[in-house]
Amino acid sequence: MKKILLFSLSLLMLASCVSKKKFSEMEEGRKSAEMSLEDFTKKFKDCEEETAMLKSKLSEAEKNLQKAQDDLAKANDKMKSMEEQLDYMKRTNTTLLANLEDLSVVNRASAESIKKSLDQIEGQGQFIRDLTADMQRKDSLNLALVMNLKRSLGDIDDEDVNIEVRKGVVYISISDKMLFRSGSAVITRDASKVLEKIAKVLNDHNELEILVEGHTDNVPINTDCMADNWDLSTKRATSVVRTLQSKYDVKPERMTAGGRSEYVPVADNDTRDGRAKNRRTDIIVLPKLDQFFELFQP
Repeated sequence: MKKILLFSLSLLMLASCVSKKKFSEMEEGRKSAEMSLEDFTKKFKDCEEETAMLKSKLSEAEKNLQKAQDDLAKANDKMKSMEEQLDYMKRTNTTLLANLEDLSVVNRASAESIKKSLDQIEGQGQFIRDLTADMQRKDSLNLALVMNLKRSLGDIDDEDVNIEVRKGVVYISISDKMLFRSGSAVITRDASKVLEKIAKVLNDHNELEILVEGHTDNVPINTDCMADNWDLSTKRATSVVRTLQSKYDVKPERMTAGGRSEYVPVADNDTRDGRAKNRRTDIIVLPKLDQFFELFQP
């Protein structure tokens, strides 16, 4: 009888041990599932935020593309109007010439002179068509350049880097807080990432020239290293040019450095925010000047 009782107690203890083990395994499984769910939820949230950012950038790019298409359509309409005017002038002058040749009062020399004038008008019309085509190509190149730059600098704060087409050329404006310490012309480490990305795009368009302009606010400066704002703006422009050449292989013959001091502000110097906007370095991407002036040669 005692043996049977001991055997029964042993079975009960064994069953209790097995139950605790399974419970422990289930508890560990539950904790693992909770951690997996938490990790998945975090990744899903990050994915949603990244998707929202990409949608915002896509929307901005679509707006820029639409603006460029509208500008191109206006240029095409203007060219069409000029061609219609030219055709009308040609028809009118041809009719006039035919009538004049039938009149005895017009001698051969006068007729030749009129023909020469018509040839000149035709040459001017061709010049206008060629110039319009060149301007359209330049606008398309500017749009492609802006899109490439914005794509390359997508992770940079828009307040520190602004890219736009102004006066028919591409402007890359970089705030001084990203490039330099206060009153200094030494490029900071944080600026290297930005300049490297800009240089890569510039090297992809080596048919264009680069003008780097330094700008300051109207707060005077006079230190052992800087005589005034002219000195500061010029040295900052030179530092950017030197960095693009020495670290990122931008050809020096493509670049020009200049200081504009405080005299080309983009905001009111009477406010703190305005002065911050005026302290900037502009990298201006230009067509080669000899090619640009060739556009105006008839």
